[in-house]
Amino acid sequence: MTSIPIRPLTIHDWDACWALRLQALRDHPDAFGSDLDETLAAGEQASKARFMPMAESTRDRIFGAFTENGVLVGVAGIMGNDRRKTRHRMDIWGMYVAPSARGIGTDRRLIEACIDHARGVVGALQIHLTVASHNASAVRLYERCGFRRYGTEPRALILPDGREIDEDLMVLLLDTAPPLPS
Repeated sequence: MTSIPIRPLTIHDWDACWALRLQALRDHPDAFGSDLDETLAAGEQASKARFMPMAESTRDRIFGAFTENGVLVGVAGIMGNDRRKTRHRMDIWGMYVAPSARGIGTDRRLIEACIDHARGVVGALQIHLTVASHNASAVRLYERCGFRRYGTEPRALILPDGREIDEDLMVLLLDTAPPLPS
């Protein structure tokens, strides 16, 4: 298996992250709540303003997968919640791997990085995510990483072309799930 380094993104990774995010939104509009046209209309600075605090946070992180030449080919974010009643919960968002880095375990390593990070966050007991119900390979990935489906949100997304996308709601309970094997 080709080694793809995984590390938290920093402010210096913004340009590469922005380009990969636009690619993800363009190529897979059914996988994200964000819309390419709305994202472009809001402007790069609006997205950058959301990215920067996560690039400097110790709790919230965006992990990147890089080629040997330092090209960003995958991302996954994990974010906590500041509200008292939901501080125990973290959410994975924005998972995307470029076609050139698929099939070699990059997706699993990104999710494992998010899980490992959450295990180190004081008070984090569970990780939630949503995934398009029709994306069987992504559902299998999350199940292999210990997530279980606890529901489905019908018509979670309605795309500009009218397609209706159901999303599976998945959770990993950190306090009852064994650590992933190395």
